[in-house]
Amino acid sequence: PKLIRIFEALEMFAYRTATKTSVIADDFVAHLLYKQVPAHKIVQIPNWVDVNFIRPLPRANNQFRLAHQLEDKFVVLYSGNIALTQGLETVIEAATHLCHLSDIAIVIVGEEAALERLQQHCQSCGATNVLLLPLQPRQDLPEMLAAADVGLVVQKQNVISFNMPSKIQVLMASGRAIIASVPATGSAARAIEQSGGGSIVTPEKPEALAAAILKMYEHQEHIKILGEHSRESALTN
Repeated sequence: PKLIRIFEALEMFAYRTATKTSVIADDFVAHLLYKQVPAHKIVQIPNWVDVNFIRPLPRANNQFRLAHQLEDKFVVLYSGNIALTQGLETVIEAATHLCHLSDIAIVIVGEEAALERLQQHCQSCGATNVLLLPLQPRQDLPEMLAAADVGLVVQKQNVISFNMPSKIQVLMASGRAIIASVPATGSAARAIEQSGGGSIVTPEKPEALAAAILKMYEHQEHIKILGEHSRESALTN
């Protein structure tokens, strides 16, 4: 508690002495106003994405799919940070509920050190349908995103509501449907709901995540529409 008070004092000192404080979403603004930061000192600069670099690409002859034997798979992709706030164990546990469907592949791309921990969890859960891969070179990012049928955004339940993963804009720009296992009242959920490009499921509930994946797997024509909405949202916003 004493350390927390010290850091809170440092935080307020930073707000008070800064000329401007930049934030990336509405909820951040509301939070700073609640902390009595003057409105004229707050500037909102949303996360951005280069919609010319990240763009919808065809799945046919996709190099990422070919390289990892995913040509005939329904690919559910998570790519990015693997830390305590994500709780990717939920994704692995959800995968175990889908093992009976051999053409569904759960692909997790991230830091190699973190993948070792997830590999152990896969083995203990019996998640044989999860593919763990290291981070890809930046120039290969559009092709990797295009390999996905569905993109995942994952957070734990206790993540603060004003949290906006930058991967949301990236998935939108790639024209992919999104399943977001995130707190329903947060900035991330609101952004996806407003885009019309995906669905929200309760965090840390493997059965709920598996059900959402299965629903999209069974309605693949619908995910094309969701992907179009995602891309349109990226272009508009």
